[in-house]
Amino acid sequence: MLINGLLLLGEAAVYFGLMALLFRLRNRFGIALFMCVLGVMHFLETYLASVFYVALPFGVVSPGSTVLFSGKLIMLLLLYIKEDARIARQPIYGLLLGNALMIALGLLLRLHGLVDLPGGDEMGWLMVAGATLLYVDAIALILLYERLGRRLRKHMFARVAIVACLVLSFDQLAFFMVLHFVAGAPFSALIGGWVAKMIAAGVYSAALVLYLRHFENTATQWPRGLADVFEVLTYREKYEALVEHASRDGLTGLMHRGRFEELARQAVEAGAKKRRQMSLLIVDVDHFKSINDRFGHAEGDRILKSIAAMLRTTADAENQVFRIGGEEFAVVSPLPYVMARLLGEQIRQAALALKPRWGLEVTVSIGLASTSSSITTLAELFSAADACLYAAKAAGRNRLVGQHERRPDAEAADPEARAS
Repeated sequence: MLINGLLLLGEAAVYFGLMALLFRLRNRFGIALFMCVLGVMHFLETYLASVFYVALPFGVVSPGSTVLFSGKLIMLLLLYIKEDARIARQPIYGLLLGNALMIALGLLLRLHGLVDLPGGDEMGWLMVAGATLLYVDAIALILLYERLGRRLRKHMFARVAIVACLVLSFDQLAFFMVLHFVAGAPFSALIGGWVAKMIAAGVYSAALVLYLRHFENTATQWPRGLADVFEVLTYREKYEALVEHASRDGLTGLMHRGRFEELARQAVEAGAKKRRQMSLLIVDVDHFKSINDRFGHAEGDRILKSIAAMLRTTADAENQVFRIGGEEFAVVSPLPYVMARLLGEQIRQAALALKPRWGLEVTVSIGLASTSSSITTLAELFSAADACLYAAKAAGRNRLVGQHERRPDAEAADPEARAS
């Protein structure tokens, strides 16, 4: 059994290595070479899935299903990532239509009265099921990959591995049902095949990430129009990346005030529909004008970059961070008031831990407000958080003031608070 496992890993390495090499050579020999080999492997995998199984400690598996099919899905994802949906649809539709043509001709040939080969009917049904599942799996693979883009764009391995595991889990269950009723496959093949495919998902995902990192550039390409379902997929992620880049502040890389007005409004409206409290923290660097005057604007820029990086690190993926003014930042959070206050204190402490040049101590003042029965719009939320910010500055800076702690006369105690 150990030898079988090692052989499967070796087969996966050989398959991925040779297919990746053919893909790498696409600029010299054309993409058709890669696609043709992919198509031939498709027929081999279906045949092996019907007749060729090996034993592993956790069950019986087929190299055709575990190695070749799993690897083919990863190759289709690689094709989509480095080319576009217009190219990726070609092998998907090619295999689908090729199988349909083969089945149609097979039905016509049977009218001649020839003797069927043993297992021919089983193989035909498996080809139908395999081709249909390939189409569904490939579309699901790309849609899930796109769906995870915003949260896991910087974590490529996790993104690819999660997609591969989900799609292969669905495929294993669906294909086994056909295999069981058509070819009498035992239930041990279901568990064994699933475990093997999960391992294959991890192996192929790691191989794909290593290949992309070391052998492919990531230059953005311009979109091209399509005429079918793949039109909504072509360069969607690349287009969104361009839009996102254009919506970011050039110094800090955070989203700017224009995006704040749009996204924060959407977040507040979505929270109201779900009856979920939304919070807004406005973070202002204390005495920033004095820092610029004493140490120069270059040092001031470095501090702003450090604050932006700190906010990205301290606020998790559910929170949106913006630069809304010169030294003013905003964090839109789905956290309720009490939890958002803890987040604000974490931000304040993290600012104190920064070590800028010249031995400066950087502090921030924070105003916090959350939606309620009296605060239902972004304008009202911003006004409340802004008032809390200036209450924090009036109270001596380097502190957080929330809407429940703000004194109405706090700003009047320090009329110069707004100036710095």
